[in-house]
Amino acid sequence: GTVASRTAGCVINDIWDKDFDKQVERTKHRPLASGELSLIQAFKLLGGSLSLSLLSMLSLNTECWKIGVAALPLMAIYPLSKRFTWWPQLVQGLAMNFGVFMGYAAVHGSVEFGKVLPLYSAGICWTMVYDTIYGHQDKKYDEKLGLKSTSLLFGERTKPILYCFSV
Repeated sequence: GTVASRTAGCVINDIWDKDFDKQVERTKHRPLASGELSLIQAFKLLGGSLSLSLLSMLSLNTECWKIGVAALPLMAIYPLSKRFTWWPQLVQGLAMNFGVFMGYAAVHGSVEFGKVLPLYSAGICWTMVYDTIYGHQDKKYDEKLGLKSTSLLFGERTKPILYCFSV
């Protein structure tokens, strides 16, 4: 389920960003941006990935189903977030670490937020760190395209700020 849902997240990202990806050296050869994969094929891959995620989720309890459905809007909005907030890495962290809740609910039947939130928060902080560092390689393109990121927001202060997320 995790692999299928991560694949779906990547496909959603590539669908939303295909026109931006064409203009960025690092991403212009991605299958959708380069034309190697059509939009229809991408949607078929997305449908297949979401179907596999659903099949996996059907073997879990109803609490997991609720959590899985709750994660979908965050997965869909993450690629758009760089268009309206300087904090898309935070949105990514919120979306991609939802598995913490599902894992706990799968074992215990419900989520005890007092026990799970520290791990979820740590996952979000880790996502902030690695994706901000990763985003530095695309800063000049992001500026040109009018996209936002913590890499641009933090700028020369990235190292001390990320240190705070790492503590």
